[in-house]
Amino acid sequence: MNDYPIYSIGLIAQILFSIRLLIQWLSSEKEKKVVAPTLFWSIGMIASSLLFMYGYLRNDFAIMLGQFITYYIYIRNLQLQHQWKKILKSIRIFFIYFPIIILLIMFLYGANNSSQLFNKDYISSWLIVFGIISQIVFTFRFIYQWIFSEIIKTSKLPTGFWIISLLGAILILIYAIFRRDYCDMGIAHLAFLKEDGANGDDIIEGSTINLWLERFWQQLENNNLML
Repeated sequence: MNDYPIYSIGLIAQILFSIRLLIQWLSSEKEKKVVAPTLFWSIGMIASSLLFMYGYLRNDFAIMLGQFITYYIYIRNLQLQHQWKKILKSIRIFFIYFPIIILLIMFLYGANNSSQLFNKDYISSWLIVFGIISQIVFTFRFIYQWIFSEIIKTSKLPTGFWIISLLGAILILIYAIFRRDYCDMGIAHLAFLKEDGANGDDIIEGSTINLWLERFWQQLENNNLML
């Protein structure tokens, strides 16, 4: 499949995520307090479904898992705001079952591709763990928001939501920096081996040099780390 439509899906999702935050900020400025307008959750739900699809098409389980968790929190917030049932029933059914259907298709008909979701042997174990922790912290902000909202029986963005968001963003930034450095060092090492006379088909730790290079470049591309 051509990569450009896939990139377009991811780009649109990120643009929508940015728009929803802009709407939330402007609404809060207008009200002179932190608010969570309906559009914030509606746009978030649409963007999350697109990013979930992007993760599936790019064989990135981390993206799919993060979006699957927050996706239904967006829907629950719309319910708490009494806006969910105002949406056309057919659209509600689509959004409720969309991620589940994609997961079923992946595991029932994509057995060969599903293994790639977890195939990260070319990335250091500690970096994978750090990346997972970073994503968990960043995702937890919405779990915290959901629990808080359930307690007070209304949709709200508490102070803890923003504190966790800041912490998660910092961790993800650190992860991205190390991930970039790791890939750069891997590419440099393989280039040195080729300059030293190694062939692209030579095997290193079970894979050819050319395959290692392809993996490193793919990681830079998939994580938007290309310069």
